[in-house]
Amino acid sequence: MSLIARWLDEAIDFWHRRRDQNLQWELNRQNDVRELRYAKAMAEQTLVAQLRKQAQQLAHDLAINKTRNSNELAMVKVQCRQELKDYQQYLESLDRLKDSMRDSYAHLPEAVAFTIHHHAKQLLNRMWEAEEGPEKMKVEMQLLQFMAAVHEDSRAALQGETKDGLPQNALAFIDADAEVKTLK
Repeated sequence: MSLIARWLDEAIDFWHRRRDQNLQWELNRQNDVRELRYAKAMAEQTLVAQLRKQAQQLAHDLAINKTRNSNELAMVKVQCRQELKDYQQYLESLDRLKDSMRDSYAHLPEAVAFTIHHHAKQLLNRMWEAEEGPEKMKVEMQLLQFMAAVHEDSRAALQGETKDGLPQNALAFIDADAEVKTLK
């Protein structure tokens, strides 16, 4: 046999041995590959199931939040309507207060009654615009005290108990409020 033929035989034998070794290796690992493929498929199925469950949970949470928000919105609308109604009733009360002042102090110019009415409206607006808490309560008390002062002035005028024919309590309250605003 020639050197090239021997070398070619050895190369072919080497190639067959390598191919047989690779085949044997693949046969030995076939179970491992199958288990890995099975584990991968199971992991994918588990992941899909988890994602589906999370999507359902998110959809459920979203539906609950949507319902809750819808209910809260409805409640806020009802509260706003009630607050608007209350504000309108306050304004009507202040108009009656102005009419009472004009009746009680018929000899005074209408500007006095309008000034008192205007101050009461300013207090009402400050009360309405104030945030909840101490500031709102403070302005509400000022409005109540002012209205009580005006009522007392009207009562005193109707009973003839005024000295100079002026709504002294209301004017003093306006003056004191103006001084407080000036100091700020």
